[in-house]
Amino acid sequence: MNGPQGTGERASGQATVEALAVIPIFLLTGFVCFQALATGYCQSLADSASQAGAVAAIRGESARGAARAALPDWALTRSEVAVQGRRVSVRLVPPSPFGVLADLISVDASAGWAGVGGI
Repeated sequence: MNGPQGTGERASGQATVEALAVIPIFLLTGFVCFQALATGYCQSLADSASQAGAVAAIRGESARGAARAALPDWALTRSEVAVQGRRVSVRLVPPSPFGVLADLISVDASAGWAGVGGI
């Protein structure tokens, strides 16, 4: 028995309102998880690209070209590769549905190499 007449309808309506109130929380949680995964993946890509550039430099090849070749096509427009001395640095901006946030979150990686005889 639902108690006084009409109580069942109020409870049902309240449950609907509560369910609708939870939807933004789920969406925000999903967005935060996506952004964390995208940022972590971009960090891995930047690490690999900087190491590829350092290995290429040791071989006498273009460090910048090797670092850019190690990145997937979608990341080329979101990356900066710099070679200074014996260090290759890669900065990569992870994808984000909000452009402002994407500009605030970037990952950096660098790799260096020693000269002849470890100097």
